[in-house]
Amino acid sequence: MPPSQPQSLKVEQIENMGDILAFPSKSPLKSVPSKKGNSPNKGHKETGRTREYLTISEMDTLLAAAKKSDRNGSRNYMICLLVYRHGLRVSEAADLRWSDVDFASGTMLVRRLKGSKDSTQPVSGDEIRGLRKLQREQKDSPFIFTNSQGSPMASTAIASMVKRLGEGLFSFPVHVHMLRHACGYYLANKGIDTRTIQDYLGHRSIANTERYTALAAGKFKGLWD
Repeated sequence: MPPSQPQSLKVEQIENMGDILAFPSKSPLKSVPSKKGNSPNKGHKETGRTREYLTISEMDTLLAAAKKSDRNGSRNYMICLLVYRHGLRVSEAADLRWSDVDFASGTMLVRRLKGSKDSTQPVSGDEIRGLRKLQREQKDSPFIFTNSQGSPMASTAIASMVKRLGEGLFSFPVHVHMLRHACGYYLANKGIDTRTIQDYLGHRSIANTERYTALAAGKFKGLWD
């Protein structure tokens, strides 16, 4: 009788974690590449991260690194700043156009994707100054973020840039969607009501927004006063 063939091992498939911000802490494991087309949030158990957002101080560190980029420092800084301040998805950042910005009123039309709700948001003084500088430096294009050839940056190029910026800055790898999460986490900790955060981030379901407010430490302020 021929020897039985060894059964192939079953590989446990990682569940789609979506926009979940936090998960139980585990010992850092060797990072494994995610499958092509997967969200950077998938496979997070192998990264050693204990959360999927950046704190205020971590954002300051990342923005400083972006500004000091060897090439395209102004552009890289503005990408990170706008993604953070306006809670942009990477595809929304890639699709930003100069026609979306109203310098006179200090506002920007945020055109949400994935069925989310659009909004008009105020643009602060440092954002306006940075955008004006970027406009002077870049070749003529209807798109705000372009490459060295003047073509609009692809979402993958923006994601790769942010990933490179984060290398060596922290004890965990960074992906661009962490900046959108950082926006929601910042607003929740500031005490902004859930409905306003929902509108600002463009969530159709408030359940997505409640993930941020659930993690906000501000609701416990004063318990031991």
